[in-house]
Amino acid sequence: MNHHHALALLQGMLRIRRFEEKATELYTEEKIRGFMHLYIGEEAVAVGAMQAIGPDDAVVSTYREHGHALARGIPAGAIMAEMYGKQEGCSGGRGGSMHLFDRGRRFYGGSAIVSGGLPLAVGLALADKMQGRHRVTACFFGEGAVAEGEFHESINLAALWRLPVLFLCENNLYAMGTALACSESQTDIRLKAAAYNVPAESVDGMDVEAVEAASQRAAGAVRNGDAGPYFLEFHTYRFVAHSMFDAQLYRDKAEVAEWKTRDPIATYIPRLQEEGVLDDATLARMEAEIAAEVAEAVAFAEAGSWEPPATLTRHVYSAEGLAP
Repeated sequence: MNHHHALALLQGMLRIRRFEEKATELYTEEKIRGFMHLYIGEEAVAVGAMQAIGPDDAVVSTYREHGHALARGIPAGAIMAEMYGKQEGCSGGRGGSMHLFDRGRRFYGGSAIVSGGLPLAVGLALADKMQGRHRVTACFFGEGAVAEGEFHESINLAALWRLPVLFLCENNLYAMGTALACSESQTDIRLKAAAYNVPAESVDGMDVEAVEAASQRAAGAVRNGDAGPYFLEFHTYRFVAHSMFDAQLYRDKAEVAEWKTRDPIATYIPRLQEEGVLDDATLARMEAEIAAEVAEAVAFAEAGSWEPPATLTRHVYSAEGLAP
């Protein structure tokens, strides 16, 4: 692993962690309203997987997508402004935390519907294939999505039509408050993809380098012409509640504590220090840069403007057609 790249991976994970820690404060202060789902603990998946995704590729995400959006390159200010509901946000202030969108960066959500992004990913990949573009569509979703019909329909069609979709399942063990073992007779999700003749792997989602290696391998296979989709299941864990309104009564504190010993950031820092890649001064500089970026993002959101009532019907369909 190149030293510069290893530090970039660490910085990418720290950016997501610090951004969301600040978002938690702002939510408590009621600066951010509505639902908000944090990614804390799962940073290695977004940062590692995104290394295999090029600028022409597409990314489809879930409602727990702040990390995906940051790793994709959407400016922190545009994300924070969106969470504030300001029109300078990446979705014009209309989407909020669950509906981040950036057409220029080919980031197609942010979807509030469990498994809702999977059919969209298949459609994007179909368009690429029909037009002869050698692109990949990376589709992130949680393990709760595999209980939905869209999962089976999407992965079947992608396999049948040999579409370039990289299915990225973030298995954090809980679909909201329901443990995987309480809802699925087969908890090895990799086997569900394999049943559709899709190459599938299980990956340690708490190890950013393992995530990147698997993602590079899978994306390379998908990008290879008519190879069809690939499925990666990342074993990961969210250290925080499902959402800001979740009392977390469904899981034991000891289980959370056990997973925190595998914190992808807290374990990566000493690993890089032992390898001579990271010293205290570099880590302090990294933290200072991230703190400044987050502060700037908050200031950008605070200074943003509300959409005027006169334009609220824009993009709204009616029987008469699209509103002016």
